[in-house]
Amino acid sequence: MKTFTIGATLMLALAIAACDPPDAMPDETADVMNAEASAEAEELLAKYTSVTLNADLSVLTERERQMIPLLIEAGQAMEEIFWMQAYGDKDALMASIDDPGLRRFAEINYGPWDRLDDNAPFIGGAGEKPKGANLYPADITEEELEAAAEANPELKSLYTMVRRDDDGNLVAIPYHEYFEEQMQAAAARLRQAATLADEGGLRRYLELRADALLSGNYQPSDLAWMDMKDNTIDVVIGPIETYEDQLLGAKAAAETYVLIKDQAWSQRLARYAELLPALQDGLPVPEDYKQETPGANSDLGAYDAIYYAGDCNAGSKTIAINLPNDEEVQLQKGTRRLQLKNAMRAKFDKILLPIAGVLIAEDQRQHITFDAFFGNTMFHEVAHGLGIKNTITGRGTVREALRNHASSLEEGKADVLGLYMVTSLSEQGEWDGDMMNHYVTFFTSIFRSIRFGLSSAHGRANLIRFNYFKEKGAFTRDEATGTYRIDFDTMQQAANDLSETILRLQGDGDYDAVDAFVGQYMVFGDQLQVDLDRLGEQGIPRDIVFEQGLSVLGLESTSP
Repeated sequence: MKTFTIGATLMLALAIAACDPPDAMPDETADVMNAEASAEAEELLAKYTSVTLNADLSVLTERERQMIPLLIEAGQAMEEIFWMQAYGDKDALMASIDDPGLRRFAEINYGPWDRLDDNAPFIGGAGEKPKGANLYPADITEEELEAAAEANPELKSLYTMVRRDDDGNLVAIPYHEYFEEQMQAAAARLRQAATLADEGGLRRYLELRADALLSGNYQPSDLAWMDMKDNTIDVVIGPIETYEDQLLGAKAAAETYVLIKDQAWSQRLARYAELLPALQDGLPVPEDYKQETPGANSDLGAYDAIYYAGDCNAGSKTIAINLPNDEEVQLQKGTRRLQLKNAMRAKFDKILLPIAGVLIAEDQRQHITFDAFFGNTMFHEVAHGLGIKNTITGRGTVREALRNHASSLEEGKADVLGLYMVTSLSEQGEWDGDMMNHYVTFFTSIFRSIRFGLSSAHGRANLIRFNYFKEKGAFTRDEATGTYRIDFDTMQQAANDLSETILRLQGDGDYDAVDAFVGQYMVFGDQLQVDLDRLGEQGIPRDIVFEQGLSVLGLESTSP
């Protein structure tokens, strides 16, 4: 990844400014340094392309339209919480940055570390990002945490901040206490929104989610969310994913999505959730690794997103959702898979197609289609429900056993099992799609996701898969054109083999074996890096950033 010099430039400017006499930095020197910082900030910001996050609000009733500002304001409280979890004092950081471009880049990254460049600092003096972000004391070690957690398991709870007391001992503070002001504000807005909800399932979920924010007991609201079927508005809110915790993968980070359901698309997709049990039975692993039965209440729907906040808005943006993460809820009721059509379309048009124009063999580019991209993404989310949630070796849940590797391995599993699923459904006559389209589009998207960097679970998963596919001969590279070509049959076999490997690793819960697997395949080869650099030289963005909010939607705030 490219290393920028903004931090060094700003540190030098600060050092010169601190010297006596006050005219130690000539005006022309300051102008040059400011120009350099601005130019490099512009280059950093070019990693993203702006997308207006909007949707057709005419499908909403007047009461539903009144709910949207309340839900967005609840999400703004989650935004504040995530800033504290990821970095700390946002206001102090912003006040320390003079260049407006750098301030904007810090906002996108929720801190002074570039999430698309393996969390490299882009502000002078920021130092290395702690693996546990601000969820733990910066000086904590994994060994110290594990030892302390034997006496106090709450230190590893999904919903506690870890801090030191006056004696330096580790203590766990529940989120609803540590972030009391923000949780209270979000809960109040959710309760107001609930009074406007005509659909009973949505009203019950909003009420229970408000209770959860104030108690830390999220399971009742997760179950209620699974029971929602007829709602047009949806909201995902609270501490949910554990990607931000790269120390132990144990802490959930705050986020919000506000969504509008596409009822027609969702009805067409509903059929595929019913096929989960049969797909689970057909997984290419021994019976012990597929003994769990996916919940029968799984749901599959298409949505337009109108607001992102917190974890899901940091760095690379999510285009599909598979929740809840609670293993007990998954086994009891399954999960809901939400495909975010407008965000997905933006990434396809602005990023995937341009990547194909540079890196994919010309005669295979015709196979890169939005329908295949949508289908691959959808079945990725469905595939999260396949496999196993609890190890078969008595090591607890897969998440607990594999710790910091759990997220990237799970994302890798969902990718290859999604490809297995769409292939199986096509063979059964349940999915109408050209498999070559799916495989070429899938392979092209590997480059897109690797560019998220190794601080991203998706980036790590795709780099592992690229090297695994390379080892198996699933693709070739033409030296003359610098383009890649897949071999369909070899790639299909490689995907099945990788599916089996990951399912076994998850079922065994052997951390050392997973660590060795990751170490073997999560490496950047020189040629791959050169090709990724070519994408940057062509001005192809790595991801999208949103223009969003009430003004974009033409709505007014409920706040005085």
